Amino acid sequence: MEKEKIIEVKGLSKKYKSIIAVDNLDLNVYRGDVFGFLGPNGAGKSTTIRMLLSLIKPNSGSIKIFGLPLEKNRIEILKKVGAIVEKPDFYLYLNAYKNLEILGKLSGVDTSKKKIMEMLELVGLEKRAYSKVKTFSHGMKQRLGLVQALLHDPELIILDEPTTGLDPQGMKEIRELIVYLSKEKNKTIFLSSHILREVELIATRMIIINKGKAQVEGTVDELLNAEILSVTFEVDEIEKAIDLINNSQWKSILKNTIKNELLFEMKKNEISELNKFFVQNEINVNAVIPVRSLEDYFLKITEGTGK
Repeated sequence: MEKEKIIEVKGLSKKYKSIIAVDNLDLNVYRGDVFGFLGPNGAGKSTTIRMLLSLIKPNSGSIKIFGLPLEKNRIEILKKVGAIVEKPDFYLYLNAYKNLEILGKLSGVDTSKKKIMEMLELVGLEKRAYSKVKTFSHGMKQRLGLVQALLHDPELIILDEPTTGLDPQGMKEIRELIVYLSKEKNKTIFLSSHILREVELIATRMIIINKGKAQVEGTVDELLNAEILSVTFEVDEIEKAIDLINNSQWKSILKNTIKNELLFEMKKNEISELNKFFVQNEINVNAVIPVRSLEDYFLKITEGTGK
């Protein structure tokens, strides 16, 4: 049984005079996904998000959210969506608590002290609840923006660069919060980010776009496992290992040898097989070092299409 599609985009395009910002884009986000939306600056990410939130209209194509056409069901859909687009805005002269109380009343949601304090605690701001927002750092405003997006308990959360301005500890906390919202609260997360390592750690599925066009879409594991990696095996008896490889099925993927290291080009799922082969033939393997990450994959995809 196919999972429920929360976002379904078909043939989405947006043009500004002579500039094509989004070009015939298709993407699918399923219930429970942490969906990574990746691309270099100018790839069309923010334009796409603005179309998903009905802030701008596409020139062509269709958007369905929760199975409903966005154009005809805008109010009904957006009641179940929380979002941060670029940087969140607040009344700087008011404190964090008052900002959230006003927003809650305008949105018609629970503005009890208990609820607001629970939400602030979720992002580590409970001790600054009564501090004026003008005293907040950029990173703290990002955290408060997350509370703003979550206050009405949305089913779908759209986050545009949510860790911008955060220090490493803050980034870790936001990453853990996203995982918590997905796994414990059953939220669907649409996450735009340029911090590729963050996406690799938390995304279940992703799409990479470049110049407004989709390049690849799938699960993070599928996309990385399908790639050819450069893998270094560090062994004790290098001459014995070379002779063994040259008389085996692995000969064709051996690319180089340096000191006590053998460099192979192989698929991720072949690494354990080769390691087992060495062990069975009494070659001690001291280290296995794969060189491929989402960042490598991203650069390959975007640089390859940017020429």
